[in-house]
This record gives sequence, structure tokens and C-alpha cells, in this order.
Amino acid sequence: QVQLVESGGGLVQPGGSLRLSCAASGMVFGFYTMGWYRQAPGKAREMVATLNRDLSTDYADSVKGRFTISRDNRKSTMYLQMNSLKPEDTAVYYCHVERSGYWGQGTQVTVSS
Repeated sequence: QVQLVESGGGLVQPGGSLRLSCAASGMVFGFYTMGWYRQAPGKAREMVATLNRDLSTDYADSVKGRFTISRDNRKSTMYLQMNSLKPEDTAVYYCHVERSGYWGQGTQVTVSS
């Protein structure tokens, strides 16, 4: 059974940094395109970044230059390094196996002074 467990969220001041992790199990992690998504209160879930098997990436315009997605296939773990955080980055962040129904439970990121 596929499980995705996010960690690393929290409260941070504007301009600060956080690194999210997504630990996967029950799947051959390196075979899949993975993604980070987020959902703010009252808004639809949106793609933040995706990372393909060949390590090509795609980012939402709102996070380009500030966020970096990466993966360690040996550890079956995906990361999202978030720098220069803004209040509008506040959301629940989810890990997702692209083109599947698998989602993590989410981790809250709050950017506030």
C-alpha cells in the first residue's frame, strides 16, 4: 500500500525558509513523477512543483526562483526547499504521485510575522 508522509511544515516569518520532506513507501519511488501541491483556505489546490524521473522540473510562476524541488531515490524521499517565503505561501502542502490517486496527509505552512 502506497503511503506518503509529509513533514517539515511550521510557522515562519516572511523572508524565512523551510524545507518540506515527503517520505514514500509501498512503491518503487524512482519510477514516478512526483509533485508538491498546496491549498490555501478558500482556494483550490494548486501545483507548486513537479519532478520527473529524468530530474526535469516544473514550477508554478509564483514560486520560481524561491522554491526548489528535489528527490533522493535511495531514501524514497522528495523535498521542497522554500526560501524567501511570503504570507501568500501560507497553505497546506501536499505530496502527490503524479497521474495517480496517491496523496499525503498534508503539512501546514504558515508565513506570518
